[in-house]
Amino acid sequence: MKFLNLADLHFGKSIHGVSLMEKGDQQAWVDRFLELVQTVRPDAVVAAGDIYDRSAPSGDAVALLDRMMTALAGMDIPFMMAAGNHDSGQRLSFGGSLLAQQKVYISGVLSKELPHVTLSDQDGPVTFWLMPYVFPALVAQKLEDDGIRDYDTAVRRLLAEQNVDFTQRNVLVAHQNVTANGVEAVRGGSESMVGGVGQVDYTAFDGFDYVALGHIHSSYSVGREAVRYAGSPLCYHFNETRQQAKGPVLVELGPKGTEPAIKTLVIPPLHPMREIRGTYCEIQDAELQNTSRGEYVRIVLTDRRTEPELYQFFRSLFESRDSIVMEMISEYMPFGAVSSSSTARSTDDKAVEELFIDFYASRRDGEEPGPKEQALLRFVGEQVRRSRQDDEREAVERQVQELMRFVRKQEEVK
Repeated sequence: MKFLNLADLHFGKSIHGVSLMEKGDQQAWVDRFLELVQTVRPDAVVAAGDIYDRSAPSGDAVALLDRMMTALAGMDIPFMMAAGNHDSGQRLSFGGSLLAQQKVYISGVLSKELPHVTLSDQDGPVTFWLMPYVFPALVAQKLEDDGIRDYDTAVRRLLAEQNVDFTQRNVLVAHQNVTANGVEAVRGGSESMVGGVGQVDYTAFDGFDYVALGHIHSSYSVGREAVRYAGSPLCYHFNETRQQAKGPVLVELGPKGTEPAIKTLVIPPLHPMREIRGTYCEIQDAELQNTSRGEYVRIVLTDRRTEPELYQFFRSLFESRDSIVMEMISEYMPFGAVSSSSTARSTDDKAVEELFIDFYASRRDGEEPGPKEQALLRFVGEQVRRSRQDDEREAVERQVQELMRFVRKQEEVK
């Protein structure tokens, strides 16, 4: 039996204010996915959560999912979904009983007995278990067990309640933060979760022949090859451009006891995302020679601050190639690094004033704060760094007093 594993579709997603629905990115992906389905002819399609980007999706996002479901139903291919933490389970599962008649199966609201669908092939039955995003308190309520306090226990207890015949083949579809011995993946930047929160060890799924996971936007296996994140279909953050090429995961299950064959089928995006990093002259020279079109671009300057003129130059250049500069920032540090021994350029290594200037410029088309504002920022940054070595309460009082004196002095200068 073969099926396609999707996750984290996030229909209705916007990046830096650019709607992927309005620009046609997500519609184009659905078109290309349905063409792939026509070629592969899987026995089923499963989607592991975060179908929508918001719990109250837009009309366009709902219409896109409707088109996708209708096309799969027209091909007589079962489509199974489990709600993620971005989804409203109630909204996602609306009309679920009616849709099930068209082989569209939705697990939106958690119940004591998980929805499950059994298909068959020449090797016997395969049961797909659909588990929506699990909160410990909700599981505790459903199972009437106040002792359930963490995610790992909640998932294990919930699965233990299911009448799973492990002598046959079983597939679990879930949307959770799954780890191997407490080790988390490096996230792409667009996942709405906090490190260490909601961890479920992969051993909670022992016995399942394949576990289709959603929540992390990179495609990779956890603990064993058959416990796998499908990853998001498109890059939803520029950090995700460093991940491998994206696409649905094709899973082929053989007889019970054999390892599944797993392969990613790449679907090219309508607008590739690209991060450009370097000095102004390096980027200018390279991009004047570049002929790439239809991209979403992030520019990172390393030798100077962003300025309106620079932003306008690059924006005009890329617009002439039907591309969009989604973000332009600077890593140039005129105030000096926070630590003299540190050469890293992550936000953790930037001075407080640098971070604020980046934020200010990103909201004003590259325009930076004026000299007086930058002087104030330098002052505040020094207070923040000094406070790390002081008692918190005393530091706050001292900072307030010194800040007031500084402001009064600036007023006298005027």
